[in-house]
Amino acid sequence: MLESLARGIIWPLLIGAILGGAAALFGGPALFWGAVSLALAAAFIIQFITFQEPVLRPAEPGSDDPLGLLSPQTRLLLEQLPMPVMLLDGAQCVLFANKSMRDVLGIGLDGKRVSAVLRNPEVLLAITDAGHGESSNVSFTLPVPVERHFQAYAARVSVSPPVTVLLLHDLTMIRRSEQMRTDFIANVSHELRTPLAAVTGFIDTLRGHAKDDEVAREQFLEIMATETARMRRLIHDLLSLTRIEMNEHVPPQGRVDLVGVVRQAAAVLMPLAAQDGIVVVVEPGPALPLVLGEHDDLAQVFQNLIHNAIKYGRENGRVTVTLGQQDGQVFVAIHDEGEGVAPAAIPRLTERFYRVDVKRSRERDGTGLGLAIVKHIVNRHHGRLAIESTLGEGSVFTVFLPPAPAENSAKPPLPEYVT
Repeated sequence: MLESLARGIIWPLLIGAILGGAAALFGGPALFWGAVSLALAAAFIIQFITFQEPVLRPAEPGSDDPLGLLSPQTRLLLEQLPMPVMLLDGAQCVLFANKSMRDVLGIGLDGKRVSAVLRNPEVLLAITDAGHGESSNVSFTLPVPVERHFQAYAARVSVSPPVTVLLLHDLTMIRRSEQMRTDFIANVSHELRTPLAAVTGFIDTLRGHAKDDEVAREQFLEIMATETARMRRLIHDLLSLTRIEMNEHVPPQGRVDLVGVVRQAAAVLMPLAAQDGIVVVVEPGPALPLVLGEHDDLAQVFQNLIHNAIKYGRENGRVTVTLGQQDGQVFVAIHDEGEGVAPAAIPRLTERFYRVDVKRSRERDGTGLGLAIVKHIVNRHHGRLAIESTLGEGSVFTVFLPPAPAENSAKPPLPEYVT
């Protein structure tokens, strides 16, 4: 048996080593490990197809289960692989899709044509070529529900009966890292230019003719402290946004009581509200279910929204936070009594660094990133952010989140979380 196993996997491993070396040379370590994982998965699949009992065996008479064509050992192996795997017959219909593949494409794949569940021309062409004996791999993107990037490898692993394997390697983290690095450099260089120029100018002035002017020195030092504090807040928010965007495709697994999270967020901001004479009122609905989410991320969402309502609300006014259920979802609505936002500006509120009133935002220690952070956290939680505003009357920011499933529901394996 060991000799048969060695003969079955030696060539795939040698080929994988050659491809891995080329990948490390031209594409870096990320592509190298992707190539290694694809090669190992292919080796195991080929071994189980060629070793002793074939993958496909005659179906039992009267059996309607397409998975009955697979041997139990092979099915168990493929089901447990963390990499998405799909087996197709000669008509490009799905014979088998493991749990990782179902997490990507959805349930109910068995028996369907691959073109009905994966509508990507490059991948479909690679599958067709693989059916003719030409192995290939292509990159593609799934835009919904959250954009994810994959490398697809297709190869024919059995001629009679014809079987084609499709393996997916998740490149989302790699692509997000590259994009985040580019965005971070661009955003930091743009947003830090003004405060750095101001601080540099004041330093030059204090070194020059104002070095003996005590009044000017105190004034300039106060402005410099304000600008450096703003830079610290900006860098903190940028790092927070980068982490959130990196993990946007990782589904949350905690069970959170929104009433407790909202009350905690309001309590933290009470002293800030008191400075402007604003009263923050939390009005929870009856018997609200828990939601599936991360406690700290949701706390950040409602702190940002309540903070914005205080900053842009009316002095001696009121901020009302209402919780309830609507259309099967739990919602939290934050209503302020501020000046409101023009309809044309509402779609842009969640853009990075977009500010309706730049001067007031900076006076209130705003970085222009709060609503962008809220948007990405809500997206990760498969929720929705709705914004309504009337000039002269105020604004309502409403977060809709799906309730948590029952405790005994099966949980899918999580992708790696970035901290």
